[in-house]
Amino acid sequence: MSTENNVKFTFGMVGLGTMGRNLLLNMADNGFDVTGYDKSEKMVQIFEEEGKKHQLKGFNDIKLFVQSLQSPKTVILLVPAGAIVDSVILELTPLLSQGDIIIDSGNSYFTDTSRRAIELKEKGIHFFGMGISGGEEGARFGPSLMPGGDKEAYTVVKNMLEAIAAKVNNEPCVTYIGPGASGHFVKMTHNGIEYAIMQLIAETYDILKNGLKYNNIQIQEVFEHWNKGRLHSFLMEITKDIFLFKDLKTGRYLVDLIKDEAKSKGTGKWTSQVAMDLETPISAIDSAVAARNISKLKKLRVSLSQTFGTAQPIQETSTFIDDLEQAFYFAMASAYAQGMHLLSQASLQYAYDLNLAEIAKIWRGGCIIRAEFLQDIYQAYKKDAQLAHLFMDNGIENKIKQSLPGTRNVIATALQAGIAIPTYAAALTSFDMLRSSHMPSNLTQAQRDFFGAHTFERTDMEGIFHADWNQKNS
Repeated sequence: MSTENNVKFTFGMVGLGTMGRNLLLNMADNGFDVTGYDKSEKMVQIFEEEGKKHQLKGFNDIKLFVQSLQSPKTVILLVPAGAIVDSVILELTPLLSQGDIIIDSGNSYFTDTSRRAIELKEKGIHFFGMGISGGEEGARFGPSLMPGGDKEAYTVVKNMLEAIAAKVNNEPCVTYIGPGASGHFVKMTHNGIEYAIMQLIAETYDILKNGLKYNNIQIQEVFEHWNKGRLHSFLMEITKDIFLFKDLKTGRYLVDLIKDEAKSKGTGKWTSQVAMDLETPISAIDSAVAARNISKLKKLRVSLSQTFGTAQPIQETSTFIDDLEQAFYFAMASAYAQGMHLLSQASLQYAYDLNLAEIAKIWRGGCIIRAEFLQDIYQAYKKDAQLAHLFMDNGIENKIKQSLPGTRNVIATALQAGIAIPTYAAALTSFDMLRSSHMPSNLTQAQRDFFGAHTFERTDMEGIFHADWNQKNS
C-alpha cells in the first residue's frame, strides 16, 4: 500500500477485481497515472503485483486513496450493481469536493443511475454512468465504452477513454452516448441483444447435436465455416473453440460435462422489463431470458422428458446447413433490430437523443456482440438517422428477403422434430406480425369491449365506440 502523501494520481479506481485491475493496467499502458482502492488487502497486493511494470500502487484505506488523487478528483467505480454502489458513494462523498467526478462503470440499472446523478448534483459532484463491454480481456486491451450523463465530466476523461478503448479502423470504440442514464441504458440493451444471440447459438447447437446427430468436431466445422463469412462475430469465434476444448481431468470435451443450467446477472431481464414499460416488442430477447429461466428447472425437465419423450432426429437434406445459416442470419438480424428499435423508443421517452449510428459504430470492436453485421447497422443509420426500423433499410431488407425461405424451412423442421427453438421462432413470428398490414387485434378489441366496456375504434368512421354486445341482432 502506498503511503506517500506527495503522490498525485490522475484517476482512481474503486474495486480491484479482475475487471477493475485490467482497466487500470490498460490506462497505465496508455501513459496515465492511476491508482486503485479495495477493502481487501489481497486484491491490492494482486493489483500491485500485476502492475509492477508501471510501479502501480494501491490502497485499502479509502481516505488515503482519495487524498492521493489530483484535483478535480476522478473516481471510477467497478463494483457490483445495486446497494454496493450506493454504499461506496456514501463513503466517498464526504471525502470529495465540489467539481470532483464519480463514474459508475458497473452494470447499474439505469433508473439507479438517474437517481444518483440527481443526488450528487445537489452536492456539487459530477456523476455519470458508463457501460463497459468486452469482459476481462476487453478491459485489459480495449473495451467498448458507453459513457452517458454529465457531459462536462465526460470532457475531463474523454482523452483517456479514447486511448483505452478498442479501435476499429483506428477509430476508438467510445462516444458520448447522451444525457441522463443513457450510457447504462445502452449497455443494458447491448446485454439484451447478447442474451438473444447466445440463445440462438445454443439453439443452433441443439439442432446440430440432437437433430442432425453431429459430433463436436462436425459442429465445430460448421461454426468455423460460418465465422469466415457474414456471420463472423466474437461469439461465433469463441463458440467454435469451445467445441474442441478438452477437460484436463478426463480428456473429454468439456462442453459435454457442463451442467445445462444457464445463470444470469439480471441485465437481460431488465431489458425485457423496460421494453414492456415502453410497449416495444423485443420477443427474441424475451425468449432468451425465458430460456435461461427454463434451463434452471432441471428436475422438472427431466421428469417431463420421461413422460413426453424427447426430440426426434432430423433427416438432413443437401441444403439444410445452408438453410440453417440463412435462419441464423435472419434471427440474429432480428435480435439486433429489436435492440436498436428499443433504443430509438427509449431515446424519445427519456429524451436521450441517441445517435444509433454511433452506437452501432462503437459496438463494432471490443464488446461481446461485436460482429460483421454491425457494419451494416452502422451504414443503415448513418444513411438515415431517422430510420423507423432496421428492416426498412434497403440493403438489409434484401438480405432478409433472401434468408426467409431457409429460415422457414429450418424452423418448421425443428418444430416438427420437437426441438425447442424459442428464439428462432420468436424472431420469425414477430417479423410476420410486423409485416402484417392487418392483424387479428380487432377481435381482441371486440372481446375487451364485450367483457369490460373498454371501447374500440372503427375503420369506417372517427371516434371511440362501445357496443351492446348482449343486444339481439335481428
